[in-house]
Amino acid sequence: MRGAEALTPAIILSLFLCGSSTLLHYECLKLLSFALPRAAIIETRAKVLAALGGAIVSHLSQIMLFAGAYFLLRDKFGLGGFGGQFKDVFSSFVYFSSETYTTLGLGDIFPSGSLRLVTGIESLTGLLMISWTASFTYLEMRRYWD
Repeated sequence: MRGAEALTPAIILSLFLCGSSTLLHYECLKLLSFALPRAAIIETRAKVLAALGGAIVSHLSQIMLFAGAYFLLRDKFGLGGFGGQFKDVFSSFVYFSSETYTTLGLGDIFPSGSLRLVTGIESLTGLLMISWTASFTYLEMRRYWD
């Protein structure tokens, strides 16, 4: 695929992934907000740790979602590839996704083609979701820290 033809599936998938990640994180935080006050077996201050643990599970799920998308885009749709120290195993997709989501971007693996667009959207999504987690954690600390 060339030009706009190659970008269209990447744009659609990027919007889907961003929306799915946002919905997943929203539902996770909503569940934590509902369940933590009712969790009598968890000591009050430990509820902050439970909130962080739940948020981390949400982030890891989102990273896996993007890793699966990179695999599909590269192998099934041929919308780009990876250069650098990339090995053709799923753990490389997960590694790349985690460094992109956290905006760490070490540069030892880099995308080419339309995958670059998806990478940019993942970085933006990760930045927003991590910021959202920081706000949520602050609220939970105010609620349970006394």
